[in-house]
Amino acid sequence: MPTLADYLPEGDPLAPLSARSGRRIGEGVVLDLHQRVHGLRLADDVVYGLDLIGRAMRDLRAAITLYREARYAEGTGRHLLSLIGEFAQIAGWIASDAGQHADAERIYRLGLSAAQQAEDHTLAGNLAGSLAYQLSNTGREAEGLVLARAALAEAGPDAPPKARALYLDRVAWAHTKAGGTDSAQHAMRALGEAGEALAEDSEGTESPTWLYWVDAGELKVMESRVYTELHRPLRAVPLLRDVLSRYDATHTRELALYLSWLAVAYADANEPEEAAATAERVISLSADVASERTAERGRVVLARLAEYAHVPDVRAILDSVA
Repeated sequence: MPTLADYLPEGDPLAPLSARSGRRIGEGVVLDLHQRVHGLRLADDVVYGLDLIGRAMRDLRAAITLYREARYAEGTGRHLLSLIGEFAQIAGWIASDAGQHADAERIYRLGLSAAQQAEDHTLAGNLAGSLAYQLSNTGREAEGLVLARAALAEAGPDAPPKARALYLDRVAWAHTKAGGTDSAQHAMRALGEAGEALAEDSEGTESPTWLYWVDAGELKVMESRVYTELHRPLRAVPLLRDVLSRYDATHTRELALYLSWLAVAYADANEPEEAAATAERVISLSADVASERTAERGRVVLARLAEYAHVPDVRAILDSVA
């Protein structure tokens, strides 16, 4: 079975320079970088894709330069490697959101190398799972499934509950996209295990900062998306409506994405008028969002609505984007 080592970049792009000319740094610099990478993650909630990729790449390059050129203690070096992995994960996510999939894959692989050198297995699992998610969504479903499983295995049973829940969610999605015999059964099992893992999280449980967004609502979103992909709208629609009723409207990209699955689920439920009304919201929200991921979901929704082109509400939507 493939392991994460099979996905590392060739050579060692993080090798420190033999003669370092930079200043000596300590944990204060590490703390500043930690705050900067978390700020980048928070920015991705409201600024998207092409509008954020420049900042993300500058921050990643700066962290790599610091690691290669500065002088520091061994422990500080490990912390820097973990931070490079964190910068790479969010930069890869942003590049993927911008539709720059080849760049995103290279960034994820570099981050995976940094996380493994730092012996940060939980972070390595996040980077591998992020790449697996991209592969599953860009026509490389078989690879995505293999890598999602490897990410879960890399994190191991001792990973924080939120991390295991996230990686199991990605396994569920990878099974759903890969299809094949028993794919639905495997996806449902992984979703159930994700819920069990999250239930183990408690107030005193320590989790990395980058898991701040993983909660029961996010697991419901993935569950509803899986049901939508499996054409089970009676299960998908109530879940999506519940999540959307409480969702932060300032997170425009995610709101548009979740509505796109709701529109498809309505179409599958033979509710074209509801699908059209929801699709109109998706199109409106997506208009000023620099996210290729959102644009692609909009195309998926319109393609699904084409079956109902004879319905006036649907026809109006299709004509408006023609």
